[in-house]
Amino acid sequence: MRRLRRIALVLSLPLGLGLAGCGLTRPPAAVQAPFPAQWHAPLPHGGSLAALAEWWRQLDDPLLVELIAAAETASPNLASAAARVTEARSTRVQAGAALLPSLDGTASASRGVSGSSFGSGGSSSSSSASTAPVTTLQAGLQSKWEIDLFGRLRADRDAAQQKLDSATAKWHDARVAVAAETANAYFAERACQQQLNVSESDAKSRGETARLTDLSARAGFTAPADAALARASASDASGRLTQQRALCAVQRKALVALSGLDEPTLAQKLTASPTQRALPVVGAIASVPAQALSQRPDVYAAELGVAAASAEVGSAEAERYPKLTLSGSIGRMQIRTSGFRESLDTWTVGPLSLTVPLLDGGARAANSEAAKARYTEAVSLYRANVRQAVREVEEALVNLDATTARSTDADSAVKNYQASFDATQARYSSGLASLFELEDSRRTLFAAQTARVSLQRESTEAWVSLYRSMGGGWSRPAEASSSMTTTPAAKVATSP
Repeated sequence: MRRLRRIALVLSLPLGLGLAGCGLTRPPAAVQAPFPAQWHAPLPHGGSLAALAEWWRQLDDPLLVELIAAAETASPNLASAAARVTEARSTRVQAGAALLPSLDGTASASRGVSGSSFGSGGSSSSSSASTAPVTTLQAGLQSKWEIDLFGRLRADRDAAQQKLDSATAKWHDARVAVAAETANAYFAERACQQQLNVSESDAKSRGETARLTDLSARAGFTAPADAALARASASDASGRLTQQRALCAVQRKALVALSGLDEPTLAQKLTASPTQRALPVVGAIASVPAQALSQRPDVYAAELGVAAASAEVGSAEAERYPKLTLSGSIGRMQIRTSGFRESLDTWTVGPLSLTVPLLDGGARAANSEAAKARYTEAVSLYRANVRQAVREVEEALVNLDATTARSTDADSAVKNYQASFDATQARYSSGLASLFELEDSRRTLFAAQTARVSLQRESTEAWVSLYRSMGGGWSRPAEASSSMTTTPAAKVATSP
């Protein structure tokens, strides 16, 4: 086999050197994207640079971190993305192997009788010899190597590598999406519980008013119409409370489905954890859009899609040119019959075959045009992805800034409406205010409390959206490969 390799090398080296410059030109693997010069939305905390990897831990809520880890383990989307990484890795190995010589081993054994009889006059000994069984044993190695004249195999390898990197980035994108979805469900659960508390307090207050008004009406101090109004108000509040409980039950089941935890265990964990935590100051926004968007795995995957499409164009173009293949074999054959044994060693180098495409009805040219069209599409998708990423960051910044600015007004409104209601209730108890005034004040207070809960929910949604739009703490492998977290699923995707 060493002799075969030396002969193949001697034959192929001059040819390979002579054709080294025959690689076909590919379209650009990297293209310009529409990055704006600066953000046009307010930057929290002045736009200081920081990593997003510990984003959730800023909240000091261990339960949220635990639920995100559980959701990553249970997510079918994450498992599917991990499977795509494994599949892309296998394709990359195959594409790389095509550049190397293949080697196959063969072995065979046969036993049979061959010979002829030349009439009855022949001796018995000669007849016996002509019909003696013959055993043939063969073993050998066969090698084949396609010399990459025009870079087709190298282009296939490069495309496979880009697709592997893209699949890995998409796995991280799926992981960020799962974390964001789980966080939104968790914050929705907390907001639902806060609204439930508001509804319970409102229903209790209205029920007490109805009870006292009914006693007053029976004593003849309050008109029956006022008692009917108080009972109607209490029934209305009770109906809203029942509806809110149903909404919270549905929301909790959504969180159960995401996390994979059973409902009693999840309920116990939620009860043991505080219901409301202040959002931390956001300081993880880069003032330069290119720096911020480079943290998005979907943008990176789209960029790699352009590079893969470029390599595929080179492969399709190379298919239109000749292919050179070198074969060789080495083997041993042994023949045994009637005490006779003979061994033969064989080796061959060649054939050195050249395949030249002559007539294919335009199939190869059509494949090349199709590859160029896919490349144009990949460039357009990449640029659109960047524009969408800029939009999502800008929207998240606007929403977060708006909710932060509104929170002070919402707190002030609740505080003052509460004071107004307390005063009206005191006046009503002393007979100085009507039931209509009390109900109107109570309705206003309930609306303000509900608006504050909704605003807090909007603020958390904007906070999570900012995390999602900034790439969720992922960074390009060349910049910080060691910063990736090592959850059980992460080991699958970070190993390429």
